[in-house]
Amino acid sequence: MNKVCLFGASGHGKVIKDIVESNGISVAAFIDDNPNAKELLNIPVFNSNQIKEFLEQKFILSVGNNSIRKKISQKFSLEYTSSIHLSAIVSSTSSIDVGTVVMAGAVINSETKIGKHCIVNSNSVVEHDCVLEDFVHISPNVTITGNIKIGEGTHVGAGATIIPNLKIGKWVTIGAGAVIIRDIPDYAIVVGSPGKIIKYKKEDE
Repeated sequence: MNKVCLFGASGHGKVIKDIVESNGISVAAFIDDNPNAKELLNIPVFNSNQIKEFLEQKFILSVGNNSIRKKISQKFSLEYTSSIHLSAIVSSTSSIDVGTVVMAGAVINSETKIGKHCIVNSNSVVEHDCVLEDFVHISPNVTITGNIKIGEGTHVGAGATIIPNLKIGKWVTIGAGAVIIRDIPDYAIVVGSPGKIIKYKKEDE
């Protein structure tokens, strides 16, 4: 495979373009239903009605929003691939499922399992024996310490830290710079140091 298609023509798509190109792979096209999106970084943008023209290619969902990535993956039957920036460090004993992207400078340590369509952003650290379920987004400069489980669709904000041996529920939002020192239930929104739950949300909020 020497080409992929990126579903989502946005700033996040620009970063994923850099990731795939670091591996010697080019972007054949962006797919996006924004009527104003015609071209991004000199690559044409097509709408989803034209996706049949690219079914021979593998895809990456280049959308930062976890809920939208999940909805796209459910709506379109596509063949997905993962991409890891050449500057990232990933343990040979860790596993990364399809559709996940690992950005520049990220570190994923021993025996960690990362699900489908996750984002491990720039300079973030996911330590040993962690489990990230599908559609999780780890923002830049996050530190996920050892033996953490993070549920589906959770978003960990930039610079946040999670101390060891905790369980973070599904579709949780952890604010930028938060320090998480206890388990977090599903759908919670958590901010501060130490992290405090300020409210709960629904999956698609």
